[in-house]
Formats: sequence, structure tokens, C-alpha cells
Amino acid sequence: MRVNAIQAVPATDIRALLLDLDGVVTPTAEVHRRAWAALFSNELRARGASPDYSDDDYFTYIDGKPRHDGVRDLLASRGIALHDGLPTDAPDAETVWGLGNRKNDEFARILAEEGVTPYPGSIALIDAAEAAGIAMAIVTSSRNGKRVLEAAGLADRFPVVVDGVRAAQLQLPGKPSPATYLRAAEELGVPAADCAVVEDAISGVAVGADGDFGLIIGVDRGVGEHALRRAGAHVVVSDLAELVEHVQTGALRWKQPNDRGEEATS
Repeated sequence: MRVNAIQAVPATDIRALLLDLDGVVTPTAEVHRRAWAALFSNELRARGASPDYSDDDYFTYIDGKPRHDGVRDLLASRGIALHDGLPTDAPDAETVWGLGNRKNDEFARILAEEGVTPYPGSIALIDAAEAAGIAMAIVTSSRNGKRVLEAAGLADRFPVVVDGVRAAQLQLPGKPSPATYLRAAEELGVPAADCAVVEDAISGVAVGADGDFGLIIGVDRGVGEHALRRAGAHVVVSDLAELVEHVQTGALRWKQPNDRGEEATS
């Protein structure tokens, strides 16, 4: 367990959890990775671009970002520039939005055929937080946020959901800007300093530092503990079940370090 930075000492109490969805609550990050791989393996090969697409590309250029930003950044890494186009572009359009919509069609196909089951450890934490009176919100760049919550049977567990669709309606920039997380905290009525950001993506973890949130929890689903800590995670776990005892005992709190990079330890 890697939660030694959480202290049961006088400090800022965490009153709300702001959870990313894909890779944190549900294993849909794997579905996203498969959909992105299907898109870019074909697209890069068709354009004669190298190197071939890999999982490293997903973590470096795509993970946690709004879909069109991921498309643009991955293509730029291969020296390819496309017109942005419009969000309404057809999936066969050779534009940034067209490719993003093509990927989304593949994601929706996999989700419809295979469904999604939440991580048991994440459900255990959600149950414990609810019992402890800790508020919760989902914050995700995905425009499929509500669809995924419904497929996972979690649509009624979160009073606040700020997903890609809602962010666009509110004209909020995506990660690594903290705007969507700050909006979720505002809607819960909890100051950012009393909120914990729970993220598996480097760009998402960076949100916590930029938004001055009280606690930044990194969930290592493959990006690596050191990468999450470098991005600003105070705590890194491999499964959210590791935090259940801290919630149940009222010890989910963070004693701020004296200067950046020095953690409090038990």
C-alpha cells in the first residue's frame, strides 16, 4: 500500500471526492485504449507515418484529454496536421473532429457489445464515502460519461456529473485546466481545499496542483507511480479499496508539506 502520506492528524478534512470516471470508477479506460488503437493503427499506416501506434502514445498524448485534443496531439507527434473541422463532422471525415467521432463510434460499439462492470474497490470506496457523508462528483473529459454511468448501474450515485458534453455547454476548458473540477466542487458546495481529486491520468493529476485542491489521489492503472507523483499526486494507490479504511476512520485528510515535493509521512 502506498498511502503513507495520508495522516490521521489535525489537517484539512476531505469533504468531497471528485472522481474521474474511465480508469478510476470503471475499467472503460481499457475500452478507450482499444478504440484509440483501432483508429490510429489504421490511420497512421494509411498515411505512412511512423512509428506505429503504441500504448505509450495513449498515455503520452491522449489519456485524460478531451477527445479532439488527443487526436490533434497524437497526429502532431507524427508531424501530421489536419483541419479541426466541426463537432458534427461525419466519422469518415479526415478532420480532427471526424477522427474523434470515428473513435467514439468504435468505443460505443464495444461498450454496447460488452457492457462495463465498475471496479469492486471503487464501489467499496464510493459506499464508504456515502456512509461517511462525503460528497461525490464525477468529472470526466469523456462525452460518454452519462452513457458509461448508466451502463455500469451508477447513474443515481452522483448528484453532480461534469462530463465532456456538460463542459462544452458551459464553455469550460478540458484537462489539464482545473476548470471542470472547480465547477464540480462549486456545484457540490465544497471549497476546492476540502476536495480530493481522484485521477489515473497524468493530465488529470496535474489538475489538482493547478486548482489548489486539498488532496490529489493518483490511481495507478498503468501509467506508473513515479509519473503520477511527478505530476503532483500526494498519494498513489493501485486500487481505491486501499482508501476505504481511511474513510471509515475519518482519516482521509492531508497534512500539507512544508515545500513542494516533500511529503508528510507516518
